[in-house]
Amino acid sequence: MSEPSASVFFTDGKAPDAMRTIGEVASGFGIKQHILRYWEQQFPMLRPLKRSGGRRLYRPEDVALVAEIDRLINLEGYTLKGARQVIESGDQTAGEEIVRDTEPRAADVLDRLKAVRGRLSDALAAA
Repeated sequence: MSEPSASVFFTDGKAPDAMRTIGEVASGFGIKQHILRYWEQQFPMLRPLKRSGGRRLYRPEDVALVAEIDRLINLEGYTLKGARQVIESGDQTAGEEIVRDTEPRAADVLDRLKAVRGRLSDALAAA
């Protein structure tokens, strides 16, 4: 995995190799702090330093891993399991089968939408 420059995500004036709090990382990626904490549970390789009181400090390599997880899940549509497989194997195609298995087929979605449209039409006609 290539390590993106931290300055891409952060404009706080800190050095790219500076440690960042969970709030800074969450803000930099536009995600909630609880999502980062959940990802720590789901991705064993994501282990920021924890200071007294449980305060998390993300090293540059942690930030790079968060960037990779964010890209796989939020941009490419991987499931958590698929994203974890990709990261563990270093292979971009490792999780594609899992993603395909969980995606609804277009025909199924279209059938559901037609059924909803029919129910709405019936409800409006009865009103």
